Amino acid sequence: MHNENIRLEELQAYQILDTAPEEALNELAELASLCCDVPISLITMIDKHRQWFKVNIGLDVNETTREAAFCRHALHNPKELLIVNDSLKDPRFINNPLVLGKPNIRFYAGAPLETPNGNVLGTLCVIDRKPRKLSANQKKVLQLLSKKAIDYLNARKTILEQKDKIATNAAKLKKLTNNVSGGIFQLKKSPGNNIKFEFISDGIKKLYPSISIKQWKKKPEIGFDMIHPDDLTKFKEHFKASFNKLTSLHYEYRVISKGENKWHTVNAKPEKLDDGSVVWYGSFQDITRHVECQVAMQQISFDISHVLREPVTSLLGLTAMITDAKDISKINVKEHVKHIQIVAKGMEAFTRNLNDIYEQKKQRISNCD
Repeated sequence: MHNENIRLEELQAYQILDTAPEEALNELAELASLCCDVPISLITMIDKHRQWFKVNIGLDVNETTREAAFCRHALHNPKELLIVNDSLKDPRFINNPLVLGKPNIRFYAGAPLETPNGNVLGTLCVIDRKPRKLSANQKKVLQLLSKKAIDYLNARKTILEQKDKIATNAAKLKKLTNNVSGGIFQLKKSPGNNIKFEFISDGIKKLYPSISIKQWKKKPEIGFDMIHPDDLTKFKEHFKASFNKLTSLHYEYRVISKGENKWHTVNAKPEKLDDGSVVWYGSFQDITRHVECQVAMQQISFDISHVLREPVTSLLGLTAMITDAKDISKINVKEHVKHIQIVAKGMEAFTRNLNDIYEQKKQRISNCD
């Protein structure tokens, strides 16, 4: 059963209304006009309140009201031609304004443009200002041309949907890459040693705020200038090895920065192309916090293993003397307890000091990885 709301929704999905002429459809309508020997041929779309002409050969208007449209009578019979040999003898059209006035339609033949879902978008139709009849072959040609027209419209719809999907996915991907903490990139290096960023995300500006995306793409080597001189040689060695051996590029390096020490890392997978070029897909990350955490943990480990060793050893020695004594009455217990208390107070003061020292570091450690 025909559902007009569903049909209108599908018509909108074709994104065809009010679009510019397209040569392929124009040619189909022209062939229909020549084959049927009529002065007017159209490809029409039946909208909610109007009939709009995607192709218009022979008329000086681009649309009519839906009520006056001959083509609306073809909506319910998608498999059949709608043929009006003489409009003045057809009760459906005898009082139609398009019959009584311009363009003075007397003959009409329309082949429905049926979608794969069984809805009719409009017709490919031919019109004359005088009565006539179509031969069997002309009718067949009209149906074949309408099929070609809907095939074209279906292909056009698929392409538009893919473009929309690609655009949507690209927008989502851009949002994702721009919100990554670091710079995502695609870098290409030719056998002639020319390098080029084919893509680099906006996140790179957080790492290197003084360098614009345009500068990165124009001169990729500008990144070398940001690497600490003591790390630059090894960075280039890793980069060269990755190009020659297709090994993963992973390197941690210091960054030239005013007033503070910063560490960055690059991680990328290489892929060799047929022309000998290599493309890396990877990212730059700021690992300054991570490095600081490592240093803090190393310091804590050192303090525990070295600074605490002496008082612990003293306590063990004192308790051993008491435990190993053969005659406990000969040991000055009070003296030993006094020494134990001194060591304990020293350890308490040390641990209190440690707590103050590492209070701020604790916040950084909690953010590690």
